Amino acid sequence: MLRRLSTRYSGVYNRGMNPRGFHVSQLKFYVLLAPLAAFMLLPVVFIIATAFKPPDELFAYPPRFWVINPTFKNFTDLFTKMSTSGVPVSRYLFNSVLVTAATVAASIAVSTTAAYALSKKRFRLKQALFAINTVALMFVPIAVTIPRFLIVQRLGLLDSFWVHILPGLAMPVGLFLIKQFIDGIPDEVLEAAQIDGASDVAVYWEIILPMIRPAIATIAILTFQATWNNADISTLYVNTESLKTFAFYLTTLTSTAATTGANTVAGQGLAAAASLIMFLPNLFVFILLQSQVMSTMSHSGLKG
Repeated sequence: MLRRLSTRYSGVYNRGMNPRGFHVSQLKFYVLLAPLAAFMLLPVVFIIATAFKPPDELFAYPPRFWVINPTFKNFTDLFTKMSTSGVPVSRYLFNSVLVTAATVAASIAVSTTAAYALSKKRFRLKQALFAINTVALMFVPIAVTIPRFLIVQRLGLLDSFWVHILPGLAMPVGLFLIKQFIDGIPDEVLEAAQIDGASDVAVYWEIILPMIRPAIATIAILTFQATWNNADISTLYVNTESLKTFAFYLTTLTSTAATTGANTVAGQGLAAAASLIMFLPNLFVFILLQSQVMSTMSHSGLKG
């Protein structure tokens, strides 16, 4: 019964606004959007081309957009180079992958369960808790740096692996978006499942999650980008070099060369290769989940 309810309603809430097939009437949109898409792709092409440029092309004048003699030397130098503290680059990259995967999974679990409770359950202080979450949307991260540091210090998370993961679980925009999405699910669907004897866990797993897949994909992208690109935690809360992330290492490539008098040309090549490594996962994740994001945006203005 739960699967039938989920299948019946998930098609409504996961349906996107984009047509599945091609029609001649769409040609006018392609004529307008194709040049715009090509223009928007130029920064992507430039990042990829720069990562494969040899040193003479990196500093050529006038600057060249395309790479003439592509080389993998920037990447080989990057992964054979040790940091100033003797930590290999692969360690930073491993930390980033592990931290990002754990944070995305945990953030989705926390956001979806909390949103389900705030949307469909009745308890005291429900409206007050949601109001606090809404107010939290107004604060930019830099405004709460000192309170966050004091909380992390009191919890004993300084210079530990958990300091990368636990602060990322508090994601007000994720809770807000998923809660608004669940509000559109008819209460009758959940009541029918509960009449059949389904527990809260079964309703959450078999009905709620399949219906909010687009919202989950959107939160996954936002959490991934915020965690993968975050160098502040390694800078402010972590002293042990082997616990820092690849985003932090990227910020040290050119700055270290400038302050120590090292080879700035070589540093630029390493930075170009590292920038491409940082950029590609963001691109792949968005391409993989972009259809779900479009469904979320189209559904956000609709009520069931």
